[in-house]
Amino acid sequence: MSWNDPNASAEAQKYDNPVPSRELILSTINEQGELTHQQLAKAFNIDDPDQFDALGNRLKAMARDGQVNRDGRPYRYRTVTQQDVVSGTVSAHAKGFGFVLLSDMPDLFLHEKQMRWVFNGDKVNAIGTSTDNRGRTEGRIVEVTERHQNQFIGTLAQDEDGYCVELGSPNNHQPITVTDDSVQALGAKLGDPVKVDVIDWPNQHEFATGKITELLNDDNDRELIIETTLLNYDIPSEFSEAVLKQANDYKEPTEKDLKGRTDLRELPLVTIDGADARDFDDAVFAEKRSGGNYRVLVAIADVSYYVTPNSALDQEAYERGTSVYFPHRVIPMLPEVLSNGLCSLNPDVDRLCMVADIKVSRAGKVTGYEFYPAVMNSQARLTYDQVNDYFTNPKDDSIPKSLTDNKAVKKSVDTLHQLYDLLLKKREERHAMEFETVETYIEFNEKGGIAAILPRTRGDAHKLIEECMLLANTCAANFALKHELPVLYRNHDKPDGEKSMRIHEFAKNFGLSFPEENPTQADYQRIIEATKDRPDAISVHSMLLRSMMQAKYAPDNIGHFGLAYDEYSHFTSPIRRYPDLMLHRALKAKVTNSKQPEMEFSLEGAGTQTSDTERRAEKASRYVESWLKSHYMKDHVGEEFEGVVTTVTNFGLFVTLKDLYIDGLVHISNVGDDFFVYDERQQQLVGKDKGTLFGLGDSVRVKVAGVNMDLLQIDFDLKAKLQSSEMNQTEASPAKKKRRRSNSNGNSKKD
Repeated sequence: MSWNDPNASAEAQKYDNPVPSRELILSTINEQGELTHQQLAKAFNIDDPDQFDALGNRLKAMARDGQVNRDGRPYRYRTVTQQDVVSGTVSAHAKGFGFVLLSDMPDLFLHEKQMRWVFNGDKVNAIGTSTDNRGRTEGRIVEVTERHQNQFIGTLAQDEDGYCVELGSPNNHQPITVTDDSVQALGAKLGDPVKVDVIDWPNQHEFATGKITELLNDDNDRELIIETTLLNYDIPSEFSEAVLKQANDYKEPTEKDLKGRTDLRELPLVTIDGADARDFDDAVFAEKRSGGNYRVLVAIADVSYYVTPNSALDQEAYERGTSVYFPHRVIPMLPEVLSNGLCSLNPDVDRLCMVADIKVSRAGKVTGYEFYPAVMNSQARLTYDQVNDYFTNPKDDSIPKSLTDNKAVKKSVDTLHQLYDLLLKKREERHAMEFETVETYIEFNEKGGIAAILPRTRGDAHKLIEECMLLANTCAANFALKHELPVLYRNHDKPDGEKSMRIHEFAKNFGLSFPEENPTQADYQRIIEATKDRPDAISVHSMLLRSMMQAKYAPDNIGHFGLAYDEYSHFTSPIRRYPDLMLHRALKAKVTNSKQPEMEFSLEGAGTQTSDTERRAEKASRYVESWLKSHYMKDHVGEEFEGVVTTVTNFGLFVTLKDLYIDGLVHISNVGDDFFVYDERQQQLVGKDKGTLFGLGDSVRVKVAGVNMDLLQIDFDLKAKLQSSEMNQTEASPAKKKRRRSNSNGNSKKD
């Protein structure tokens, strides 16, 4: 050896062909700066090929272990410093790998070995070590700074080393070892669902150990997966004693509570909700004014009267951010004594409310509004179906007498319907988007399994209530902006350039123009109108919807692109959304000349918190629904169904079953006997040899090939193409096929 290495003797004892130690390599890089493999070899006077390769292997190992970073081609190595350490949240994948999610830079990829340390949702400090052949920055976990949860739900299993609890996705990579005593103490049997607390966390060599705390045998599949999801997504589901005490201490409104409120108890306000609704936070009334103008009242439960700033109730509501809706179960933002009681506008009882009193011209334009606290007494609890039936046939005997026999209520509902027609025209004028999509709901059998998946219809009753809520929300946003109130706005930004370009190319299928950037609502509406009556409308509109940005809460208003409003906020659901509660407080303080409440959080922090909790709730709800549908399809493996192609990718076709509204994947290897090329512009898979086309809206017959419960993936085999959608009618000509090949961004052959 010709280098001065303090660890030379140790290296010589371990290796027949020793190379510089890690310590010497690090000190050399620190002295000379970034160096390549070749430059390091020169620095150490290494010219032997075997030693050169051995040095390269050591550098790879040092990069893997986070001692050096490497960038560029050829790799330039530099030492890792504290400045290289980043903090993020672990997102685990069902296949065993994961990512460290970072807010201000690309995520770090975690190999299976790194995932041995962590569970999904854990917060970690990590460093980027190298870039893999897919361009991903690989990460190494330096330390786990915060565990996402210490209690899990899984299934009791056993191997040659003893008992363990196997977890479902996304923690299926991380079994938890339990002792014989823990199993026997509760009489658990193999295959039982159990709740387990972690005692010791996992490390590079050993899995976590835990203690079984509860058997869950009596829970049906639906309840069990909801409980698991609540834990995995860190969604609070139990209220503290302090919260429950504060909520339970409130009584029915007294004269003292009504002081300073406008008395609307004689006004025929009614609630119109779904048949399965349990809380009613909005009531409506409308009347005709002189000259054909309208007055519409939107009364919203005065949640802010009970959830006082910075109280235990308020802190819990802020932490939850929103109610979470699962099939046949709700995790409310507020205790049910409020959400289903004092803050629910139930019929024939006095209720405190905040009112948006709005004047609308006969042309449908808002000409004035005011907000004030009031007391009301709902004169009817109506459902969407009942009101739709009334609109169809006012003399239908099934319609409740609270509507047909109450002249004032009947007159108000008739006026609301007239007003809806005006507001619908205004909606069309501003080009607010109305996508053709299908919302479904699940019916369960007595055992908690799926009995049916049905489409949810939206008639005029549903739409008129929606328009009334939009009226109130926009007026509230206008009032807040005018008076510079400390509130959150509901912002929906326009699509970015990449998504606009994708729609620009796709619109050519319909002979329509669409800008490559900065599209307007009118641009979208032009495609919506041109395709709404097509059999593949749902597929086309789903793609348009996916091109949209996510809506967020923020203290600065930028407007709502999808609804085509310059200013928009959420005012109408303070029972289930914290931003609405904030807006109520600010409005009430202003109109009653009271001091604005001083909160323990910043507006920016509240915007982030409420946006994050909304995303968390959406992800949890989608996960449960996907799990239930996947579990249901396990019993239908081998059966055939008709479906529609709703998404086209370079790896296959996503198909939605017509009668079940369940999605599955036909992998490109199962599409047909051809070499298929993905044409992103046309959203098609094109057979390179035979010119066969598969695209959005195609009607197909598929067989359920398998269900992966860890990935929640349903696999279909394509049995037949039943009918092409209008834009996929013809086989591709040789010239067109050639053009498509040049335009395609990827292909894959059957394998």
